[in-house]
Amino acid sequence: MEDKRILYVSSEVVPYLAENEVSLMSYDVPKMINDQGGQIRIFMPRYGNINERRHQLHEVIRLSGMNLVVNDMDMPLIIKVASIPKERIQVYFIDNDEYFKRKATFADEDGTLYPDNDERSIFFAKGVVETVKKLNWVPDIIHVHGWMAAMLPIYMKHFYKDEALFADTKIVTSVYGQSFDGTLDNEMIKKVVFDDVPESDIKHLAEPTYENILKASIAHSDAVIIASENVSDDMVKFVEASGKPFLPYVPKDKFAEEYTNFYKNQVL
Repeated sequence: MEDKRILYVSSEVVPYLAENEVSLMSYDVPKMINDQGGQIRIFMPRYGNINERRHQLHEVIRLSGMNLVVNDMDMPLIIKVASIPKERIQVYFIDNDEYFKRKATFADEDGTLYPDNDERSIFFAKGVVETVKKLNWVPDIIHVHGWMAAMLPIYMKHFYKDEALFADTKIVTSVYGQSFDGTLDNEMIKKVVFDDVPESDIKHLAEPTYENILKASIAHSDAVIIASENVSDDMVKFVEASGKPFLPYVPKDKFAEEYTNFYKNQVL
């Protein structure tokens, strides 16, 4: 994978958030490609429970300052960056005071999902793409991890479809086990349609459950990885029926070779 450029876009990444399947793989996979001589970037939201001082986050003024429109509202984009110690890996953080200042990731202290999680995911997707455009960094692959990042494939295939920078970029979505119950805001589909995304292409978002959000993401991806043993049978069947190249679940001790081969032989 030497000199290949891979953009990792994730809901969660260690060491900035607690360890779970998504956050660990969002660190392990980029580290593997980095060790192989690939060029990587990692993007994640700058949630309010990330300790900026401990992790030495700092704002990148030249990348910040633009406004992104979400559901007809102008939202300022702030970009911060940090380096994972000892790994020479840079992580970019998408920030906005309205969406990401609160001191938790997806839900309040009672476990209730934040009512604007849908808008946060739209803002995150747009923020990533706009920042990569400013960096003028052309990824060969964009690899998406976690539901908060799941709008990115949709926006890449519609809202940003005419961006020459991404003309040859392939999108991979990793599918993990269920991470929330219930649904996001039922108006979510209208907010995505507002950005000129055809409603017929995102029908899964009519009921934005965890699995439906992932199905919408998969439908707009070029390839899929089953990244967890805990993926439901329904999701596995959906991936299989999609006709897209997919990698079945492989244990952690074997993922390096399998992921590399999948990138090389199925995606690129």
